[in-house]
Amino acid sequence: MSYTCQNCGAAAEEYSSLCNPTSEEIDSKFCGAPPVQVCEDKLDAMKYSCDACGSVSAEAENLCNPSAIR
Repeated sequence: MSYTCQNCGAAAEEYSSLCNPTSEEIDSKFCGAPPVQVCEDKLDAMKYSCDACGSVSAEAENLCNPSAIR
């Protein structure tokens, strides 16, 4: 089973690998969660930030106004 972090959209096979995991499908945006709420061991996977609020995500489609992190 795969899990998704409700704070940033990071995915993991282990429930304990995420700080706010769920097994339910999430179809909402992750904007509004500050970067300090991103799972520590998933920070390297964050490839996009939202130009509107600064939230980060591994996938661009999880953010309202995504830009690639350089």
